[in-house]
Amino acid sequence: MAKEELQTVKVTQEDVAAAAFRWHIRFWILGALVLALFIYLFSSILLPFVAGMVLAYFLDPVADRLQRLGFSRIAATVLILIAFLIVLVLGLVILIPILASQLTDFIAKLPEYLTQLQGLITSYDPKWIEQRFGVDANSLREGLNSLLTTGFGFLTTVFQSIWSSGIALFSIASLFVVTPVVAFYMLLDWDRMVATVDSWVPRDYVDTVRQLASEINVATAGFVRGQGTLCLVLGLMYAIGLTLTGLKFGVLIGLFAGLISFIPYVGSLTGLVLSVGLAFVQFWPDWLWIVAVAAVFFIGQFIEGNILQPRLVGKSVGLHPVWLMFALFAFGALFGFVGLLIAVPAAAAIAVLVRFAISRYLDSPLYKGHAEAPDGATAHAKSNRSKTKS
Repeated sequence: MAKEELQTVKVTQEDVAAAAFRWHIRFWILGALVLALFIYLFSSILLPFVAGMVLAYFLDPVADRLQRLGFSRIAATVLILIAFLIVLVLGLVILIPILASQLTDFIAKLPEYLTQLQGLITSYDPKWIEQRFGVDANSLREGLNSLLTTGFGFLTTVFQSIWSSGIALFSIASLFVVTPVVAFYMLLDWDRMVATVDSWVPRDYVDTVRQLASEINVATAGFVRGQGTLCLVLGLMYAIGLTLTGLKFGVLIGLFAGLISFIPYVGSLTGLVLSVGLAFVQFWPDWLWIVAVAAVFFIGQFIEGNILQPRLVGKSVGLHPVWLMFALFAFGALFGFVGLLIAVPAAAAIAVLVRFAISRYLDSPLYKGHAEAPDGATAHAKSNRSKTKS
């Protein structure tokens, strides 16, 4: 009788735990759907608020460091935001005119460069081309024409989209008015808000939630702060290096290559192809400057892999490049520019939760079977099997 009551109590506890687990799953899924619906409905007005939150998250470690040096939280917040806004305005005042001029000239001269590059590639003897590559010279010329036209057309569209988005972004007065205010209050109350959210977590799960939140923060911070700084440094390096070689549109191509360097090898490879293509048109037949243009990206890759990447990012990101690209495209398509701002923390959160779910599954009886069952349960199962055989 006692064993039957014990088994009944055990089954009841398992049922309660399973029901609680299902309730938690439904609760978090419903919460995620409500949040996604909220972002989708109000994405047109959320940009300054999300930008302010991202800015506060980015600058919170600096505020904490200033507090350790003796500054009050409000003094550290005011000092950081003033310094950041000064640097941002100076950067825009210096870079915007240069980028506008180079982008306009690039689009205007694109057909001319395209014609010159096609003529340069197909200027060799047609018979030599047929013997060397096994293709007809006319077919090669047509293929190159199609490839270059498509490639440069796509590139022009990308540059125009980036530029028009940037103009639209910075022409919104609310972005300059609301974002600093949101960033100020978020940065001022960041630690208090984190403590408040922590106090809302059910006490039975507080350790697990804190661990998951810490892993999400490490992954997000490793990318936003580490990889963001890396992209900025690489963009400046490429822009300065290409400008020193005398390449036209060096600032535009260099900053663009640095901007997309969060995808491994894509930024440097794209910048290399664009720069070398323009270098052939501009410097041919002077091989020295063409090699110098290519060397800018090879040196940049060496510095990135051996100095910048280990110091700025290390192994803390934990986000696969393919998953990151998918998240950027998906959130950008769903929520626009706001989606791009929240794509990285959302991707980090999903990745951490998936790893946590997999670890729980690998440690569960569903995966291990009865190998980890208690001795009494194992003996009871063996006794039942022996009775069945007899």
